[in-house]
Amino acid sequence: MAEDPEPAVNISGGDSGGGYETAFDGDDPESRAEAVVDRLGDLYWTKTYGGRDAFECLVRTILSQNTSDTASQPAHEELLARYDSADGDLARTLADADQQTLAETISSAGLYNQKSERIIAIAERVVAEYGGEAGFDDFVKDEDPATVRETLLDMGGVGPKTADCVLLFSGGRGGVFPVDTHVHRIARRMGVAPADADHEGVREALEAAVPAEKCGFGHTAMIQFGREYCTAREPACLDDPEACPLADACDRVGVDTVAGDVVDPAEAGPTHD
Repeated sequence: MAEDPEPAVNISGGDSGGGYETAFDGDDPESRAEAVVDRLGDLYWTKTYGGRDAFECLVRTILSQNTSDTASQPAHEELLARYDSADGDLARTLADADQQTLAETISSAGLYNQKSERIIAIAERVVAEYGGEAGFDDFVKDEDPATVRETLLDMGGVGPKTADCVLLFSGGRGGVFPVDTHVHRIARRMGVAPADADHEGVREALEAAVPAEKCGFGHTAMIQFGREYCTAREPACLDDPEACPLADACDRVGVDTVAGDVVDPAEAGPTHD
């Protein structure tokens, strides 16, 4: 089965991708990871995130699991067109939705039967425990971040990356650096996270080394960098190290520019200090 094509622009970045343009101090970074994030900000954007509706953000992130924006964004738009009710409580509408109809509505996102079941179950829980969208939104934005994350992870189908995206894009929580496949690959390849770290290990390394206020745009800009330059199989440096704008900041773990080989950083051994 062919992979979903990557869209040209990260939907959370660019001029219309949400968030607020913000200036950050880029002088004298205290870690290599912060220096990399500063460079990514110069290359793409520096933003502060937060304010999205928490339940819709959660649904949007579930739709994006194991697929690309190209496939999941139309599914999100179709879902809103069918289920966004007059009273604005999407959670209540989806809690009462027919699973098969919802599955057909979000079919472009892939794994639609599984995702429709998850969305309905989560909607039922949001209505039962928080009274609907508004109560859930207050919980995500006002409760202790660790409590919110633990609660989200207790919901079926919500993993660390999904929980962290809700904390970042809805709750506006600083110090949250969601780790998707791009971030996981790039942080280890560049040597700012251990080569053998899993997704949680990369998250912990980045959140410890990057100032809280820079984690949000670090996440979205690193995804864009992964799409344009540091791809999984053919990073820009493979044929020409100078083709990558961050070449001088990268350890190229798992990339052999002489032999022309690319392997997962974990197969290449530990990074150096």
